[in-house]
Amino acid sequence: MRVLFGLLLLTLPLFAQTKEICVTIDDLPVVGGDRNDLPFQRAVTRDLLKALTKYRVPAIGFVNESKLYTNGTPDSNKVALLQQWLDKGMELGNHTYLHKDYNSVSFAEMAEDVEKGERTVSQLLESRGRRLQYFRQPFLHRGNSKGKVDSLAAFLSARGYTEAPVTIDNGDWIYAAAYLKAWTAGDSVRMKLIGLDYVIYMEKKLMYYEAQSKKLFGYKVKQTLLIHASRLNADFFESLAQMLKRHRYKFVPLSVALADTAYRSADTFYRNGGISWLDRWALTAGKKGQFFKDEPTVPKMIMNAAGVESE
Repeated sequence: MRVLFGLLLLTLPLFAQTKEICVTIDDLPVVGGDRNDLPFQRAVTRDLLKALTKYRVPAIGFVNESKLYTNGTPDSNKVALLQQWLDKGMELGNHTYLHKDYNSVSFAEMAEDVEKGERTVSQLLESRGRRLQYFRQPFLHRGNSKGKVDSLAAFLSARGYTEAPVTIDNGDWIYAAAYLKAWTAGDSVRMKLIGLDYVIYMEKKLMYYEAQSKKLFGYKVKQTLLIHASRLNADFFESLAQMLKRHRYKFVPLSVALADTAYRSADTFYRNGGISWLDRWALTAGKKGQFFKDEPTVPKMIMNAAGVESE
């Protein structure tokens, strides 16, 4: 009996290691800096992929097709950056051509942006015997009316897309803007301070949304994390990965995350905000006020450093 009890104690940590997370990365090939600065883009791509590969993260990058163009035509040097993602075993998805806000444009205009956003990415995937299957809404805006949401959802489905949700939404883009200013100024001390605070903030976001999933569904759902292809994440994704592993998260592809039944929950959020799907599902379920308390926010000093208004 003592032996069995001892074995049970040894196996308990294994049962605790069932949490899973998909890392999704927006605005490929690179966000921030001069869009024609190839050395910057190559460095960000190289360092970000190095960190992802080191921690065996099967990430998916969502591409803004317009960033691949120079003087109106696809630039082979920029397309080569996406080739690197595929060479490292990553997935690619469509994030539209111009990153238009669906809440501000018509369905017809958005549909055109989706179609233009798939040209190069679909060709790259098809050349490797794969197909383009995932779409991420710019600003996480599915539409601010039922009609717009239903129209785009039907259009995407007809083109063979699966919409890519986000459960861990966050302000990484604000940290990235502050970090890039420090990087441009050559201020290594400030860069380190911003980066370290970023990881602390992201850990708080992780814990918040993990708790929200337990409150809403009674268990810890397979999470989908949104970050951006920035200089910040190129430098600090390794620290993020270490933090996630400390919390016993296993990195999984998007298809595995979406197999969680939580992602089939009703979503009737038809407002302007671009928010986490956990928030969408909670609001649809009638949750209010206290349910959403204590969500971590970006510190004011980071907002000021980034030059954006307070949350």
